[in-house]
Amino acid sequence: MKTNIKKPKKTIEDYMKLPYRMVIVPDEEEGGYTLYFPDLPGCVTCVESLDEAKTMSEDAKREWLIAAFEDGIDIKEPQEEYSGQLRLRMPKSLHRQLSRRASEEGVSLNQYVVYELGRAVTR
Repeated sequence: MKTNIKKPKKTIEDYMKLPYRMVIVPDEEEGGYTLYFPDLPGCVTCVESLDEAKTMSEDAKREWLIAAFEDGIDIKEPQEEYSGQLRLRMPKSLHRQLSRRASEEGVSLNQYVVYELGRAVTR
């Protein structure tokens, strides 16, 4: 005899442990920052300094999850799965320049492009 055993739902603490991405937006007009979680629609808080960001964002996330549980809202898990691969089209002239620079540095084209992209996003 088969029985349908339902998998227990996640608890609020289970969701709190998931790596939800937090976005921090400086408020140029009034000072401080707005913090929000793209995967948790409407989960927003404001802080005066970044020192408050962790505590306030965790509080906002917890309160949002409690409200979602109470209202029966479906809670999405973080959606950040990346393969680490990117197929890219570029002009032949750029491909040639990148290949030459990689050769000058004594590394593969892939290593050189990853290095340059890393530098560009951390500026």
